[in-house]
Amino acid sequence: MLDSKLTIALSKGRILEETLPLLEEVGIRPAEDPEASRRLVVATNRPGVELIIVRATDVPTYVEFGAADLGVAGRDVVLESGADLYEPVDLGIGRCRMVVAEPEGLAANDDPTRWDRVRIATKYPRITESFFAEQGVQTQIIKLYGSMELAPLVGLADRIVDLVSSGRTLKENGLVEVEDLFEISSRLVVNKAALKLKHPLVSDLIDSLAGAVGGQAAAG
Repeated sequence: MLDSKLTIALSKGRILEETLPLLEEVGIRPAEDPEASRRLVVATNRPGVELIIVRATDVPTYVEFGAADLGVAGRDVVLESGADLYEPVDLGIGRCRMVVAEPEGLAANDDPTRWDRVRIATKYPRITESFFAEQGVQTQIIKLYGSMELAPLVGLADRIVDLVSSGRTLKENGLVEVEDLFEISSRLVVNKAALKLKHPLVSDLIDSLAGAVGGQAAAG
């Protein structure tokens, strides 16, 4: 008998705010406001479809191991996790960039093409190591969990790898972008087993969300 239950992993914040309108377009509405509720499992208007609210960095883990059938996570989170997932839809939300930044004084006479060894502070060690390895640059990576901009100011690291949206925080702390890694947006991620075992349900939601994203792009 086909399992008719679908669980979608989401995280509070900007991504949730931008995901809920997309879900509503495909007929899924939470029974209560996930941002205001203390519940970690939130029912929806569609029988058998529920939302689980987890930390952003945990979304790929919940989906990879089947605690959720689908989820929404930034490309940065998915790449850093290394999780084995399908990413069938770029939802086009939560857009930003991952960059290398350094103090203005260092950047004035710096040439990234001549780097051979760098000391980097970041909360994305996997992504950072991979990027610089492709450039043939040796790295000493210092993992931090926040306030990345502080690291160069106090001599903890020469440079940082972090997400940038407007660039305002970098500027206020005397840092400038010197290298772009890639563009970031949020993706629909899918558990591989769920796609097979619940194929009609999962594929229908994938197609519906893809259509909603395409409709918004056309309207924009």
